Amino acid sequence: MSEVSSKNKGNKPLWRSARLSVAPMMDWTDRHCRYLHRLLSREALLYTEMVTAPALVRGGALHLLEFSAEEHPVALQLGGSDPEELAEAARLGEQAGYDEINLNCGCPSDRVQSGAFGAVLMQTPELVADCVSAMRETVEVEVTVKCRIGVDEQEPEEVLPDFLGKIRDAGCRRVTIHARKAWLQGLSPKENRDIPPLDYDLVHRMKAAFPDLHISINGGIATLAEAKAYLDRGLDGVMVGRAAYHQPADVLCAADPEIYGTGTVSDPGGAVRQMLPYIEARLSEGAKLNQITRHMLGLFAGKPGARQWRRMLSEGACRTGAGPELVQEALAQVETRAAA
Repeated sequence: MSEVSSKNKGNKPLWRSARLSVAPMMDWTDRHCRYLHRLLSREALLYTEMVTAPALVRGGALHLLEFSAEEHPVALQLGGSDPEELAEAARLGEQAGYDEINLNCGCPSDRVQSGAFGAVLMQTPELVADCVSAMRETVEVEVTVKCRIGVDEQEPEEVLPDFLGKIRDAGCRRVTIHARKAWLQGLSPKENRDIPPLDYDLVHRMKAAFPDLHISINGGIATLAEAKAYLDRGLDGVMVGRAAYHQPADVLCAADPEIYGTGTVSDPGGAVRQMLPYIEARLSEGAKLNQITRHMLGLFAGKPGARQWRRMLSEGACRTGAGPELVQEALAQVETRAAA
């Protein structure tokens, strides 16, 4: 296209949505998970699992782009390191209806490293800038980046400003920073989520150094109160990962009134009832019940009946012929316990 659209320069409504987002998490934030999360919060920005550009462009795996219209605002996270291939994958994502295209520069897994993308891209900020430029020239939706503060022996105080400067000059206006290094050698992906120390203050310093960037912080944030504290301290957004998955009600039910000043606190039981038609529709398309309910296991975490809820869904959803009536029965157990 001859010029970058106003959306591409920074989609302001999406910037508001990004005040709170649910992190892209492999094997977790699939379309069923996102549908549930959207029932809990109408406002929070949701992300897909990372989808590799080669899978879309070379593999033709367009089924990976399927989602429900109710999920908006929803962003597609891409993995890759070839500017032309990422541009084509971004085009496919925009065509599928995603509101944002996000480039993964933070995943430390061996598979990702072997493909020369993910966290390893922290070592080649010029290449990341080329990827951002290529995608921005191809799509009108906003192109964003999710990164680490550095990898291996890099000095974050030096490499992160350089990285942010280069992607900003390439036209990226919104970035999410996972406030840990990634150790590409010696730590597993799971260990990389816990062992490298968090440096939240560095992220705040980056916001001061790059006031024109919309900067979200990610890593180790477990409650809505913590998220609010980072916003109050001047960051533009907070991305929550595992806590939003394992205790979704605790993070998302009060998000709309607390973070956005809209709506009311949502009810997890109400969300379950709203899931029933969705479950029926997906089962009719060939999905299995446990593919959907596995994302619902933590919905009542810490509440009366949570154990029965998890047990009934874990044991029953994988059985042949299991359907929405099992979910209704499990919910009835929770509500009976809550009323006792």
